[in-house]
Amino acid sequence: MPAVGAEPNPAAVLPRIEGLLEELTGALRAVGERVLADPVGVAQTPITELARASGTSPGTVTRFCRAVGLAKYADLRYALAAETGGGQTAPRELDIGTEIASEDSLQRVLAVIESVNRRAIQLTAAHLDLDSVDRAVDAIISARRVDIYAVGGSAIVAEEMRLRLGCIGVMSSAWSEVHNGLTSAALLGPADVALGISNTGQTRETLEMLQEAASHGATTVALTNAGDSPLATAADIVMTTVAHETSFQPRALAARHAQLTVLDLLFVAVAQRRKGESTRALELTARAIAPHRRADGHTPRRRRRPRA
Repeated sequence: MPAVGAEPNPAAVLPRIEGLLEELTGALRAVGERVLADPVGVAQTPITELARASGTSPGTVTRFCRAVGLAKYADLRYALAAETGGGQTAPRELDIGTEIASEDSLQRVLAVIESVNRRAIQLTAAHLDLDSVDRAVDAIISARRVDIYAVGGSAIVAEEMRLRLGCIGVMSSAWSEVHNGLTSAALLGPADVALGISNTGQTRETLEMLQEAASHGATTVALTNAGDSPLATAADIVMTTVAHETSFQPRALAARHAQLTVLDLLFVAVAQRRKGESTRALELTARAIAPHRRADGHTPRRRRRPRA
């Protein structure tokens, strides 16, 4: 049996389950039979749905994953997606590699960047727990206000989310300075939502702001690449990304596209469920900035400087 936590081998997961099925008993066998009956569906199914469909529990599904040599349910979903066709681009992308040499051509560098970014988005989509996203959407829709906490590179993503929510009339603030963030968090309550964004989930300032918000009863949400991190542990709702670093692009930067993908989903779902308010807010904001756009759509020519 493969070591738990090893990189999953997508091409072998279904034969592995078939080979182990006779050794499994009770609830673990029920999960295995459900996976074999519909591997394509399971690849797109949150852990709670698979548990329900197999008459078991999320804990049993996690134990099943370990029994077949996978560290967690997200690894099973990705392996199934790759084997059944949902991950057809993964082998080609992995062949490209993630190392960029100083003598590489622009074409080679572009190919690596495109591959890594695409894979981060694909893996994030395959691993994302949609139940968690659904809970975050419900919390934001009913919230009095939304605080978003992040520092460093994640602060750029936080500000993007604040702008998007503002465009559809959701009152929100983004805080990257810990003193200001803690001040805001101290004024939150049970009617509010606090979203902490940190790729590592280890950023002390982001964790402190989220914990302060939690201490006053706010619903807390974490967006992180590490589901077992302190930030994830402190949050009521956890949304995880998957990103891998390359040469000249540390993981914090590589995660940017994955983070934006999750926040895109969160934003669109919020706008979708409050369609009337969102549509009206978008119309009002578009009307407000319309006078600052040229009617003909052309960019004015720059004036030439007079010669001395």
